[in-house]
Order: sequence, then structure tokens, then C-alpha cells
Amino acid sequence: RLSRRPADPSRSYGYHRGEVLAAFVNGIAMMGLVIWIVVEAVQRLFAPVEVLGGIMLWIAVGGLLVNCAAFWLLHTGSSENLNIRGAAVHVAGDLLGSVAAIVAAGVIIWTGWTPIDPLLSLVVALLVLRSAWFVTRQSAHILMEGAPQGLQPADIKRDLVENITGVEDVHHVHTWSLNQERPLVTLHARIHQDANPDELLKAVNRRLEERFNVDHATVQIEKTACP
Repeated sequence: RLSRRPADPSRSYGYHRGEVLAAFVNGIAMMGLVIWIVVEAVQRLFAPVEVLGGIMLWIAVGGLLVNCAAFWLLHTGSSENLNIRGAAVHVAGDLLGSVAAIVAAGVIIWTGWTPIDPLLSLVVALLVLRSAWFVTRQSAHILMEGAPQGLQPADIKRDLVENITGVEDVHHVHTWSLNQERPLVTLHARIHQDANPDELLKAVNRRLEERFNVDHATVQIEKTACP
């Protein structure tokens, strides 16, 4: 809802970064939870406590049903949305925890072997850590104005010079994104002295959209080399 708010004078690009920031916080929170789970699991391995297998089983089944519903709802949205991925990682962690708790409760009820609970907690923590790190790294890359995947400045420079007649050089290329779905480009294009600036400006923007899927670019046309 925040990311759909319109742009205003103080935020000319709108609120698209809100979802990236939420994903980053989500990923950091999940890694913090993983550390907490690992610490608790290790403590229980060295100092076992009584576990009520029956109550544990019914609570875990209830949690599993709720998390399955939440996971399904999240996957009806865009799979490319980083914020949805972050939320999905959170729910997946709960879902895996519920499955692990069901398995552990079954083992405890049938055998009485309580170490299965912290051991499965460690397995779940490692699985969640992988996804949490992926979301955190991707969101941090966007927040740090990193180049989007498949949108390297060197590739753009080479492609425009090779495919647009009249473009002699491309420099000062910068690529970044508002979120995972909205890449942005700024660049300077030096053109031939006899070329039509307006026509080449249109050609550059058209090529960026067709080849690199960039529909928002700021292009400065030059007829002399930039100092």
C-alpha cells in the first residue's frame, strides 16, 4: 500500500523503495531469529527440558494450517516482488518450524527421545538462513544503487554504439533500480556532427526499452567529446 502512493515534491520517484526497505528489514529480522533459534537449540541439547509431545503436536498442526494458507496467499502475488519474497521467507520459516515440530512431537510421543526437537530446530534454522540471506543481499544491493541483473553499463554502451547509426560513444552510464521491477538508466551519448539529435534520442530510448526493458531513461545528447 505504501509503495503505491503517488510521487510528491519531496519524493519525486514515489514510494517504491518502501517495499525494498521492508524486505531488507524482514531479512535482517529473520537472520536474527535464526541466531536465536540456534542458541536455544544448542542450550537444549546440553540441558534437556521436558517436552509435552501431545500439546506440541496439536499446536504445530494448527500452525502448519495457518502458515500454509498464508504461504498460498503470498504466492498469488508477483513472484518478482522482493517484499513479497521477504514475507514469504518469514512464513516459510514458520511453516518449516511447524513441520519440524510435528515430526519432533511424533518422535517424542513414540520414543521419548527429546533431543530430536533441538536437532530439527537447527536444520530448519539453516534452511531459513539461506533464504533470509538471499533476500537481505538483494534488497541491500538495490538500496546501495547497485546495477540490476542484466543491466551492466558496459553492455549498454557497447550495444548502443553497435546498433544505432550515428552514436559514436556512450559514457557516464549509470544503472540502478527503484525496486526489483523498475530499472533506471542515465547516460551521455556523443553523436556524429551531421546526425539529428532528436531522432537519435528517440532511437536510444527505443533501444533501451526493447533490448534492456528500461522504460525510464535520462539521455544527454552531445556532439562534442565530454571534458
